[in-house]
Amino acid sequence: MSRVLLPRLNVCWMAVLVLAHLAVASAARAHTCSEVKTAFQLRQIGPVKWVPEAPATDANLLVCKHAGPSCCNRKMEESYKVAALRDTVQNIKSYTFELKYLLSSHAAAFHDTYQSLFTFSQGHLLSLFESTYTSLSGRIAPHVNSLFSSLSTFIQDTSNTSVDATVYRFYDDLFMLVHNHIIRPGTLEDSDLSECLRATRQDVNPFGRHAQAMVEELAGAMEAARTLTRAFSMGENLMNITEMAPLTNECKRALLKMQYCPHCQGLTLIRPCLEFCLNVMRGCLANVAELDMPWRQYVAILEDLTHKVAGEHSLELALLGVKSHVNDAILHAQLQEPRISATVDKVCGQSVTEMQTAHPNTARMISSATLGPEPTTNQSDSNIGKQLERLSHLHSSLPLKPNKHNKDRSLKEISREFIKYIVRYKAFFAALPEMLCEGEVVRDEPTCWSGNDVVESYKGRVVGNGLLAQRKNPEVKVKVPDVQLAEIKERLEHFNQETQQRMPGLGHRDSWEDLGSGEDSSGECDDEDGCQGSGEGTTKSSNTDSSVDTEVVVKSPPHKAPVGRFKPDRSSAPHLVLSSFTTLILILGQLWTLN
Repeated sequence: MSRVLLPRLNVCWMAVLVLAHLAVASAARAHTCSEVKTAFQLRQIGPVKWVPEAPATDANLLVCKHAGPSCCNRKMEESYKVAALRDTVQNIKSYTFELKYLLSSHAAAFHDTYQSLFTFSQGHLLSLFESTYTSLSGRIAPHVNSLFSSLSTFIQDTSNTSVDATVYRFYDDLFMLVHNHIIRPGTLEDSDLSECLRATRQDVNPFGRHAQAMVEELAGAMEAARTLTRAFSMGENLMNITEMAPLTNECKRALLKMQYCPHCQGLTLIRPCLEFCLNVMRGCLANVAELDMPWRQYVAILEDLTHKVAGEHSLELALLGVKSHVNDAILHAQLQEPRISATVDKVCGQSVTEMQTAHPNTARMISSATLGPEPTTNQSDSNIGKQLERLSHLHSSLPLKPNKHNKDRSLKEISREFIKYIVRYKAFFAALPEMLCEGEVVRDEPTCWSGNDVVESYKGRVVGNGLLAQRKNPEVKVKVPDVQLAEIKERLEHFNQETQQRMPGLGHRDSWEDLGSGEDSSGECDDEDGCQGSGEGTTKSSNTDSSVDTEVVVKSPPHKAPVGRFKPDRSSAPHLVLSSFTTLILILGQLWTLN
């Protein structure tokens, strides 16, 4: 009997030793900071040597305070704060980069298309002189180049010269050449006469209404394109200032509390509650949210400007009309030759000419063969119009759409693509806190971090966007407006107002009352508005829009213990030991039964 019991007792003692070892090992792991150390290293927060091997009670923390031992110390807490700030700034930049790239890439696309149109129209006009007015082709090129160079700098917003002044200066130079080589071919070059012709062009009016018609057709389209260039620059500058705006110390403390304070309790996998995150982000971005109203109006202006530039090929048609206007202006001057000659002789004096046989005039021969006898000075404008209609076959046309061999896109295509994307960002500044929280929150988790402990749902008040709403924010205290953001907001509002004054009708919508930032004029937020986090419900951004859904639904999942939870105030060793002894008793009972 004793021989049989002895081996069985040895087996029992071995089982007891194994279970005791497992219990001690489990208890030791529960009281170590190994998981915190791993996360500290993987996230590159600081030197791993700062992380203690086991939780301590003398951490002397400033933000991540809690009852019981902690895996954090002051050095770690400061590093966590830097890491939280770094992560948030990177996330903000990732969103602003998308919008900034959208603006900059389409600004470049519009610019390249403008330059292609200028180049084509410039060559188009030069071809008129090379084929029809050959006596002017060698002398007109510098003036044509100057015309389109000035228009290009105007549209890039780098010139103070108006479209009117640019076009009229071109016609001043053109009048001098037309007089010397078409109306009075062979006129000797004389600086005094040339200056007199340029100075008196407006009074002599050799080109009729064609110069004014060209100005009217170009000015509107060019002004819209120039304003669009300014708008793109304004938007890019706004994005740069937004992503570089400093976050306050209160915000940094809240970010630390939300993102890394759970690590001090061993909770490396727990995620913040959605409502808690919204309060933190809305508090941190309260000044940014103030840009919402002027930004929405700015986006509306961008839409209307692109329509104005590209709609019905307005700029393309305006540049196409340059050649037609110049040709009609020269023909008009030929028809008015007697009156122009008499006026010039009276104002500038008799011009000295060489023998006409030495300077044959190709343009005169072409126009004479087409027109027949030249009209007298008392010919009516209606007769002149009839004569010009007979020359319509001389006009060429600008291809409005790229052909198969042209890879350049038209303004219409670029405009359509840009509007398609930019309207998605009209609620950008109101939705930015929600977008940032999307990356912080895991919606299907049953529990979340409330700032102090693990809970099933956040019980605090959820505030809206804007400075007024932050008076009730339980997580972040917003004291004063940010100077940089207040300044850029004022600049954006000024740009919107100035654009609408200069170009009435742009950016106006039926109502802007429902698009303001903040919750309401008083900054209050009632439970009926969906601002109270009460487990299951709906949290809505106060900035709502019919086409942009910024609604966030928060549901309370069933209870489940958080993963990786470390509770220093509830020692798990006694429970593990008790469980081990219970298992041991069961094993001994089974062995005794077998005996």
